[in-house]
Amino acid sequence: MIPFSPPSITEEDIEAVVEVLRSGWITTGPVGQRFEQALAAYCGTERVVALNSATAALELALRAVGAGPGDEVIVPAYTYTASASVIDHVGATIVMVDTEPGAPIPSPERIAAAVTQRTRAIITVDLAGIPYDSRPLHDLLAGRGRIDEGLPHALGRPAIISDAAHSLGARLADLASGQIADMTAFSFHAVKNLTTAEGGALTWRADLPVDHDELARSIRVLALHGQTKDALAKSQGSSWEYDIVSPAYKANMPDVLAAIGLSQLGRYEQIVARRLELVDRYASGLEGSGVELLHHSVPGQRSSAHLAIASLPVDGPAERNRVIQDLYEAGVSANVHYKPLSLLTAYRNLGFSPDQHPHAHGFYSTELTLPLHVLLTDQDVDQVCSALVDALA
Repeated sequence: MIPFSPPSITEEDIEAVVEVLRSGWITTGPVGQRFEQALAAYCGTERVVALNSATAALELALRAVGAGPGDEVIVPAYTYTASASVIDHVGATIVMVDTEPGAPIPSPERIAAAVTQRTRAIITVDLAGIPYDSRPLHDLLAGRGRIDEGLPHALGRPAIISDAAHSLGARLADLASGQIADMTAFSFHAVKNLTTAEGGALTWRADLPVDHDELARSIRVLALHGQTKDALAKSQGSSWEYDIVSPAYKANMPDVLAAIGLSQLGRYEQIVARRLELVDRYASGLEGSGVELLHHSVPGQRSSAHLAIASLPVDGPAERNRVIQDLYEAGVSANVHYKPLSLLTAYRNLGFSPDQHPHAHGFYSTELTLPLHVLLTDQDVDQVCSALVDALA
């Protein structure tokens, strides 16, 4: 069986974890600090805060921009639940926008049309690892939305937060993922290009009009029960004294996990390069089959190639699901990314319905995600292509 997305763990990764275990310090500490510094250098940003998930990073970003009851936050209808659930977590109202016809993302113009005087923030999504170009939103949103205080006031528009769970290492011209939106949330979940088993991180543009030290401090406090010192700081001599400034959350990343990420970051450019090679091989192997891959060559753009999303020449979900079963019987594990949010019970219960987002549902109805990971060989990709062509026939 060709698996869908197994993690790539090397002996170097294992040894990095063993070293932390032997050090006697396994919670948030010096290795996590080095991981944050390395990530900031890689992304070209001022600060990174490592956390236990991208979901935590998105929620803390919303809290950092002041989103809460009475506010609206815009999110695409075609995404994983984490992009939207965090809006509900902070008590704001979810405003869901449809995608463009035949595509899984909304245009900047469609997003801007959904902005009201209550809009505090916008969450964009880098689906499959393709960076969403939020730069046109800057002008479209100028002077609009709820900009009465905090970061939106300093920006003169709603804050733009990137759900970059898929796009570490992606680029738009000279901008890396992490530099494009105002704030950016990464995921290091087990299936991501770079993994810490479970984990995430939050970063922001170097030219964001904030006190970077204060923003990082406030996010760390929110991620550690509202506590003003972490365990490492409290362990320094008589520095145990601390305060709790808010009844907050627990979302820090321990050094055991940070060690995996720091190890993998050292070879991450090679990981992305191999994934891009595999996408190109899929494109060649499926040429003429009627299958359309989401990844495409755009001058100045580089995807991180996290998912091999394809649109199939089928009539709808029933035929697509038959193809998935035929692939499985041929020894290939495939998946679907994603069911639009308004197909899910939680969001139907919030008042959303599929007919509000016809383009998202149209794309979903023929979508298939093919295996994509660095353990794939060229021959594996050829086998997947052959099995897919046979299933379609």
